[in-house]
Amino acid sequence: MRINITSVLVDDQDKALNFYTGVLGFVKKTDVPLGEAKWLTVVSPEEPEGTELLLEPDGHPAAGPFKQALVEDGIPFTSFAVDDVRAEFDRLRTRGVRFTQEPADMGGVTTAVLDDTCGNLIQIVSK
Repeated sequence: MRINITSVLVDDQDKALNFYTGVLGFVKKTDVPLGEAKWLTVVSPEEPEGTELLLEPDGHPAAGPFKQALVEDGIPFTSFAVDDVRAEFDRLRTRGVRFTQEPADMGGVTTAVLDDTCGNLIQIVSK
């Protein structure tokens, strides 16, 4: 068994696609219209056949309060691995990304937390 697809709830799929591809550097994998929304996934350019991230609309009534509670408590919705958190922090800062946690050593790993502009906090981690 392996993880094939995971998702992040987004308030606007087009805005999310722009952020996740144009800013973070993921690559669009699937874009299938499904009425008002679409099945929209991105992948790491380093693993184009790897785990897909579904940019899932947050239209369900429970999604808004759930996401808001996580943000208010400073809890990331998900986490992405990077080679060097400090270098990635610097790269993303120059691209206008807002961080809620600057790089911090956390006992064997370094983490930072960013705002994905779609209602989520995302953690980046390196060992």
